[in-house]
Amino acid sequence: MTSKTHTVAFVDPLPVEQLAFLQGLANDYGLKLVAPLGDEVDELKAVLKDAEGVIVQRRPMTLELMEAAPGLRVIQKMGGRRDRIDIQAAKAKNIKTALMSLPGAMAVSEHVMALMLACAKKIVEGHTYTKTGAYRTLGIEPKVTTERSHGFQWMKIQGLEELNGMTLGIIGFGDIGNEIAKRARAFEMKVVYYDAYRLDADLEVELGVSYLEKDELLKTADFITLNAPLIPSTEKSIGAREIALMKPTAYLINASRGGVIDELALAKAIAEKKIAGAGLDVFLEEPVPFDHPYLALDNVTFTPHIGGGKGGARERQPRAIFANLQRFFNGEPMEKEIA
Repeated sequence: MTSKTHTVAFVDPLPVEQLAFLQGLANDYGLKLVAPLGDEVDELKAVLKDAEGVIVQRRPMTLELMEAAPGLRVIQKMGGRRDRIDIQAAKAKNIKTALMSLPGAMAVSEHVMALMLACAKKIVEGHTYTKTGAYRTLGIEPKVTTERSHGFQWMKIQGLEELNGMTLGIIGFGDIGNEIAKRARAFEMKVVYYDAYRLDADLEVELGVSYLEKDELLKTADFITLNAPLIPSTEKSIGAREIALMKPTAYLINASRGGVIDELALAKAIAEKKIAGAGLDVFLEEPVPFDHPYLALDNVTFTPHIGGGKGGARERQPRAIFANLQRFFNGEPMEKEIA
């Protein structure tokens, strides 16, 4: 075991405050962190010059970037999928590579599925009708049920759907999108995706997903889930124009960040029945202001930003990454090392 401090570079740009937070965690693992502030390749290459390890999330780690890091010994993917790393180039340079599924990704993906099911099966509507005894407005009375005699669908709820056979469109196909796709395939949904970085064709086949350009995805999908980060290029990236492309029977699901949607445009479209509805866990302002136009809508399922489960992913995820890098620098086997 060594007490030496090892320099590790993030390939994706990080704001100064985020890098400072992560450095506070990395100190426990004998790591010095560096990162570019912007997307310029020259800036990234300057950061890589002294790196012994790199952490990859969205930006691809190419042969060109490896050659800009003459001391590079290990590449750690911040995610559980074999993409965005030129693995053959890494092997040729004797650089170790490892994956790491993000702890928060599975929690969020489960919540996305829950919101989809709630929308499709009218769970909140059915719960409210049952709890308030709304059957009384239909002039019916309770009766004892048997195997053959029962009150199936006694409230005559309209628009119930099955996920089976529907098309799910995933916008932002990182680790969370990847986990959502796995679960959607279990429901026998067709899965299409859009991302700034398209997967290799063989990986698309392996994952059972197809790539579509964003506008085509919006026109095609029955459910659309947003999983892109909130950055300048994605702010209000789902606005009136994009919503107008959606099917009138489609649902929009958002468990990423509220700011990726133009909330007033979405509220207007749902109120005018331009789309079927939405499932929303995140909002531009949190808690949601009590007078927000969303709250007047019946065909939206809301949750109070609980998709991340127990929380703590902001610290747990990087700690898992740093611990794996520490294992490498200590000469120990890494978790999920790519052979």
